[in-house]
Amino acid sequence: MAAVIASSSTPNPDAMKFSLDVTLPTMVNVTDAADAVGDPFVEAVFAAGGVAAVFGVNDFVTITRQAGAPWEPIVEAVTAAAAHL
Repeated sequence: MAAVIASSSTPNPDAMKFSLDVTLPTMVNVTDAADAVGDPFVEAVFAAGGVAAVFGVNDFVTITRQAGAPWEPIVEAVTAAAAHL
C-alpha cells in the first residue's frame, strides 16, 4: 500500500504538495470533478469537497483548493486515497 510521506506548502496558499512513497502510473492533471471519473484516486480527492485541481506526476501530487475551502478534509482524502494506489 502507498502512503503520503510528507506534505508541504507551496508559494500558492491554496495549493499543497504531497510526496508519495510510490510513483504514479500516469500523469494526472484534472480541474473538474467530472473529468475525474475512472480514476479512483482523483475521484476520492474531489469527493472531499473544496478541491479545484489535482496535478500529479512521478511521486508527488499537488492539490489546489477552492479559495477558502478547509484543508483538513482534503488532506484526509489525499491520505486515504494514497493508501489505495
